[in-house]
Amino acid sequence: MQWFWLLVWWFVLLTYLVVIFHIVTDLFRDHELSGWWKALWLIGLVAVPFLVALAYVIARGWGMSEREGARLVSAGTGTATYVREVPGPSPTADLAKAKALLDAGVIDSGEFATLRAKALA
Repeated sequence: MQWFWLLVWWFVLLTYLVVIFHIVTDLFRDHELSGWWKALWLIGLVAVPFLVALAYVIARGWGMSEREGARLVSAGTGTATYVREVPGPSPTADLAKAKALLDAGVIDSGEFATLRAKALA
């Protein structure tokens, strides 16, 4: 039975640490809150951690979720932009360039076949 209660207390401790971590990261991500308020919240978290953490979640919990949602939307938009812009030219663009080089006489048909095989691979 002691192992069960030890596991329960470890779970409670880890959950509390995760909440504290989220509160501290939310404090530093909030650009609307002045530095003095941030310092006051942090001092409160050190002095009376359970009470201040509960007060923070009650007072600013809705804003926490909004800021986290905005951060996720921004990250998703950035990732989508990156995925669209980073890949190299498409195989059709490579084939069009190779065909233009073949038509201009810069490469012969053997080199064109090699470039076409590489583009389609």
